[in-house]
Amino acid sequence: MTENNGARHGEEYDERYDVVVVGGGAAGLSAALVLGRSRRRTLVVDAGEPRNAPAAHMQGFLSRDGMRPAEFLAVGREEIARYGVALVRDRAVDAVRDGEGGFGVVLAGGRTVHARHLVVATGLKDELPAVPGLVERFGRDVLHCPYCHGWEVRDRPFGVLATSPLSVHQALMVTQWSKDVTLFLHEVAEADVSDDDLRRLAAAGVRVVPGRVAELVVEDDRLAGVRLAGKTPAEDGGFHAREVLFAAPRALPRTDLLVRLGAELRETPFGAYPVIDERGLTTVPGLWAAGNASGFAEQVINAASRGYRAGAAINGELLFADLDAAVARDSAAHV
Repeated sequence: MTENNGARHGEEYDERYDVVVVGGGAAGLSAALVLGRSRRRTLVVDAGEPRNAPAAHMQGFLSRDGMRPAEFLAVGREEIARYGVALVRDRAVDAVRDGEGGFGVVLAGGRTVHARHLVVATGLKDELPAVPGLVERFGRDVLHCPYCHGWEVRDRPFGVLATSPLSVHQALMVTQWSKDVTLFLHEVAEADVSDDDLRRLAAAGVRVVPGRVAELVVEDDRLAGVRLAGKTPAEDGGFHAREVLFAAPRALPRTDLLVRLGAELRETPFGAYPVIDERGLTTVPGLWAAGNASGFAEQVINAASRGYRAGAAINGELLFADLDAAVARDSAAHV
């Protein structure tokens, strides 16, 4: 076991660690916290691009409900620093297996750091539908998760922008927070909505509007509604007043490092994610995935849990690897 009480956050860091964590969000910081408390030399490489940056607050995290995401991360960075975990603001652009059974992580700044184990907690990127005005309102009155934001916008007129048949499920879910819900089919044909779904939508009181959404209408820095496209470019398809619009982004998992290192991926309706065991270990020994780098639906609290589990498992792996190596050396010395 080794200790790193002299490491500081910033640009000062070494070249060799027990563990390098790529990603400084909830999952990465949680893993680093456990590893630091386990007296493991740990480096966090943080590119500073958290997925929830557009959100004013995060909800549903016990004891941290309503906290600003930036404040949450700042507290996490302070906590890992207490245990000697180093943090560098940089981007990991490549990773390779080194000659010692570990990993070499190449940083955009030009340096390479080495670790016995590597945690990839790089999350994912949200690609929003190409509707004028949508990106600018994302995280404000254009939302994607009712569990994250539903309470704050409860009982207001909702719209749901359908980008796949799964959007029907989203429209049904948000009726728990508002009984005034309109599903705009947008990229979904009427024929692709099943009879069972139509019956459920009717039972939930969800209005179904066919046609594409041409743009969001904003008045006084608030969403006023959506305007539909007409049958020709010169036509107006009509205006529908809405105060909140739920839209499902296309998830783009940041799995480049995992792919470079040969981790097996599995296809899901939300993208390709690494095959991992219950602790977060990928199919490559010593390579771990946590948070949204391991799956689509990891909210902040789940990501932190995944990071904790991976950190604890890594410490155990390192401990027993060192003990087994010591036993082998002792046996060889007595031959």
